[in-house]
Amino acid sequence: MQQLHLLAAIASLGVISVGTPLVAGQCSGTATVHHVTVTQHVSTSQPTIVEAAAASKDFTTLVAAVKAAGLAETLSGDGPFTVFAPTDAAFGKLPKGTVTELLKPENREKLTAILTYHVVQGAVPASDAIKLDEAKTVNGSALPLKVVDDALTVGGAKVVKADLNCSNGVIHVIDTVLLPPQSEAAAKTPEKKDIVDTAVGAEGFKTLVAAVKAAGLVETLKGEGPLTVFAPTDEAFAKLPKETLAALLKPEGKDQLTKILTYHVVPGKVLAADVVKLDSAKTVAGEAVKIEAGEEGVKINDAKVIKTDIDCSNGVIHVIDSVLLP
Repeated sequence: MQQLHLLAAIASLGVISVGTPLVAGQCSGTATVHHVTVTQHVSTSQPTIVEAAAASKDFTTLVAAVKAAGLAETLSGDGPFTVFAPTDAAFGKLPKGTVTELLKPENREKLTAILTYHVVQGAVPASDAIKLDEAKTVNGSALPLKVVDDALTVGGAKVVKADLNCSNGVIHVIDTVLLPPQSEAAAKTPEKKDIVDTAVGAEGFKTLVAAVKAAGLVETLKGEGPLTVFAPTDEAFAKLPKETLAALLKPEGKDQLTKILTYHVVPGKVLAADVVKLDSAKTVAGEAVKIEAGEEGVKINDAKVIKTDIDCSNGVIHVIDSVLLP
């Protein structure tokens, strides 16, 4: 069985070139390889893989996913890479809500695993790909290659356009999103984290998480709920006097800290679309917070809501820029 990563390794040693270099003055044209359209682009300055995808109207979801996963810089590097690129229509085949979930910061690891399953080291044209049985992806899993009904398929996805040459590799366009074996089930039904785990996995909530632990509220906020949490960022806590925060985190400050934290929690799952319709909401602390929606956004008391609708398994988080004091 011929291995795609072996071709790439040999190419990197300079023994052979698996890419298809373009010659200045060569005419553009198309040829057919097993019913796969092969397009040669002639340019004195070819775009990178990321630039080529961004310039196309067919890859808006893919580009958004690459950015969300933090892979834009990697796929703009020297490479070379072979990318099997799903179109927007391909992403549209996934169950409703899957893409939205995968693009959330807390699902970055899962999204990265899926995207890197579409990438192979080395620039491999379709004429070489049709001779292979599998390819080892950057994800680490093997991607099956097969010619079905005279058409090249990768992991069950059909290659609808091949050999889009870039400065750092080649793109083959596919009609279905590829799901690595270990991620397939998870990608179809993304698992939501509870409020506490979501805060732990996100950036900017270290102080809040420490406060929740100090107040003994972890179990409560990991319960069934549903709950709505107005979550102050680390910067929000930093606005408090240092001695105040330090005192609250001490065992003797637990009661006061608990009252402050529960003042940030409202029973039920209240999405942003519903929040803006309210002028107040009763908190778990027993006191109501004032809600005001205006041209500058939504305020909870004097705190501004800077991010909304972070969906959790047991409720929703809205991020605020100041700590609420009952």
